[in-house]
Amino acid sequence: MSGKTNWPEAVRPLLKKYKNKKHPLDYQNVYQLVVMVVLSAQSTDSVINQLAPELFRALPGIPALSRATAEQLFPYIKGVRGFGKKADWLIRIAKKIKKDSDIPLNLDALTDLPGIGRKSANVILRGAGMAPEGIIVDLHVIRVAPRLGIVPATATDPKKIEQDLMEILPKQEWDAGMAMSFLGREICRPKPLCEICLMNKVCAFYKESK
Repeated sequence: MSGKTNWPEAVRPLLKKYKNKKHPLDYQNVYQLVVMVVLSAQSTDSVINQLAPELFRALPGIPALSRATAEQLFPYIKGVRGFGKKADWLIRIAKKIKKDSDIPLNLDALTDLPGIGRKSANVILRGAGMAPEGIIVDLHVIRVAPRLGIVPATATDPKKIEQDLMEILPKQEWDAGMAMSFLGREICRPKPLCEICLMNKVCAFYKESK
């Protein structure tokens, strides 16, 4: 797993490069962030960014969303995988919260909302500028973290990967999850660009491929 690598030190170049970089979802406020995060599960950020402007013109905040029906959402989100289920989640969230200013910004309250798991909650907290309560583990991190060797090479369970990362890294470096996600999008793709990766000096995958 983490071997002899001092990971809190080893991830610092990654954090330096990506710290404070805005999430690829093009949101303008926390309401938009919550809606877009729920819609983005099993979809791509680019798809959600394309449909968002029209959706938010029609439903500019929690009160408007709470008055809508799922069927009224369908024309705006029908290109999203599982849009029927997600429309139901969003309306239930809006009815429970009632107004934008009451959107909860802690992990437990967010994960109590329909359609929001730990990864989504962590993304929302980061986007809202809150202190991290966990580490973002998305599909990119599931690929990157085992390659680096910071978690076991066989690791695939996001909850276990997050738990391991939280034990290995101090809390002030928990943004390493999103940093690894950016690395996975740009460099550590399914076919990785190892030679130009700033992490190749400590990466188990790169060492084994040499």
